[in-house]
Amino acid sequence: MELDEHDTDTLRLEALEAEQEAIAAEAIAEAARARARAARLRRRAAVTDRATVATPPDDPPPEPAPDDPPAPTAPAHGRRRRILTAAATLVLITAVAASGYLVWHHQRTAGEADRTAEFAAAAEQGVVALTSLDFSHADQDVRRVLDLSTGAFRSDFEGRATDFTTVIQQSKVATAGRVTAAAVESMTENSAVVLVAATSQVTNSAGAQQEPRTWRLSVTVTRDGDQLKMSKVEFVP
Repeated sequence: MELDEHDTDTLRLEALEAEQEAIAAEAIAEAARARARAARLRRRAAVTDRATVATPPDDPPPEPAPDDPPAPTAPAHGRRRRILTAAATLVLITAVAASGYLVWHHQRTAGEADRTAEFAAAAEQGVVALTSLDFSHADQDVRRVLDLSTGAFRSDFEGRATDFTTVIQQSKVATAGRVTAAAVESMTENSAVVLVAATSQVTNSAGAQQEPRTWRLSVTVTRDGDQLKMSKVEFVP
């Protein structure tokens, strides 16, 4: 049986439709397989995320500890000991020197204070002798002044001692002196200049009856053997 042209076209159309249906079915199947793979991947990702959250991260590996410094060798240890010993010796020497200086300074200061007091006391004693004279024992009073004097002052006073004694006796002079203040102005090892303030009560045949007198004197005190004596006396205005 021969097929006419119409039948041939119908067969071709049916074959084409079948082929298209097969292609569509294959596409649908491939899409289903793709969805299944995507679902599996999502499940795996969810499981991985839960495991990551539940399991804390491992502690970072500890950093390697630095190598221990090498032990000092015997020569280095010996040098260190020598350095420490030298430093300790230097500190000890410095402490001893400082202590010696303090002792020396203290002794020097104490010695200067003692000399100051000694010179001031000698000046006071001399001024009291000069301002304390009594006609009834003038010779002894003048002699006491000479015993407390040295140098130029003693020579000058001794040269006038006789006349001075006569005036005291004839005028019936009686004075009683007292030092009110004394201060060392300058000082060396064997001499000092002492400023002295003194008062005296004067009585004489001219009518004075214990009249007050004020004296301001600059007294140079000089060491004479084992004694300190007046070597110069000046009135200070």
